Amino acid sequence: MIRALAVAVLSALCAAPAAARLRTKVVDYNDGKTALQGYAAWDDSFPGPRPGVLVAHEWWGHGPYVRRRAEMLAKLGYVAFALDMYGKGVYAKDHETAGRLAGAFFSDRAAMRHRASLGLDELKKLPGVDEHRLAAIGYCFGGTSVLELARMGADLRGVASFHGNLATPSPATIKPKAKILVFQGGDDKMTLPGLAGFEDEMRKVGADWQVTEFGGAVHSFTVPEAGSDPSTGMAYDREADERSWKALQDFFAEIFR
Repeated sequence: MIRALAVAVLSALCAAPAAARLRTKVVDYNDGKTALQGYAAWDDSFPGPRPGVLVAHEWWGHGPYVRRRAEMLAKLGYVAFALDMYGKGVYAKDHETAGRLAGAFFSDRAAMRHRASLGLDELKKLPGVDEHRLAAIGYCFGGTSVLELARMGADLRGVASFHGNLATPSPATIKPKAKILVFQGGDDKMTLPGLAGFEDEMRKVGADWQVTEFGGAVHSFTVPEAGSDPSTGMAYDREADERSWKALQDFFAEIFR
C-alpha cells in the first residue's frame, strides 16, 4: 500500500508542469553615443522558442512600471524586453521634465521610430525568442511609440497601445503588417482628440485594427501610481486595467497561434 502510494505521488509530480522560474536581465545597448538600458524577463520553465514582446514605457521613462509589465508577460510564457527611449538612468521626476523628454520624440517621429526599432532589435537577440512571432505593447508615450512601429511597417504580428496618444504627423501610407489594438479611456481628454483621425488613418490603409473604450476611465488607467482621483485627468481604474490585460492575452492567443 505504501509503495503504491509512493508510486502515485511520484507519477503526479512527474506529470506536473515545471515550477515557474522567472529570470530577468539588465541589457545595455546604444544608439550611437547614447547609452541605453533595457530589461529582459522570461520564465525558463517554458520550453522551446516562444513569442517575444517589446514593452515601451510611459513618458516618465524606463522605470519600475515597465519592468513590472515585462515580468507579467514573462509569467505568461513570453520573452519580454522593456526598451529604453530616453537613455540610461534618465527618468523624469515631474511632469515638466517628462513633457520635455517625450516632446522631443513627439516632434520627431523618425527619431521615435528609430529608437523604438533599436529596442525591437534587442528583443530579437534574446535567447528563446521566436523571431517570427513578435509583438509590441506600450503605455502612454510608449503606446504612441509602438503605434509608430506599426505605421512604419515593422515586422510584428501585433501592436497594442494603452492610453497612448493616437495622433501623428506621419500617418501610415501602407497597410501595417501588425494587427493593431488600442485601449482608450472613454474620458481621457489627453488622447481622445486624436481618436477620429487615427480611425480614419487606419481605414485608409486597410489596417486590421480595433479600439476598445472604457467608460469613465481617464488617462493612465493602467497605472496604480497615477492615484485614484479622475478629476485630475490621470487616475488608475482597476476594472479597465484588468479588462484590458485580459483582452491583451486574448489578442496574443489570436496572433501567435
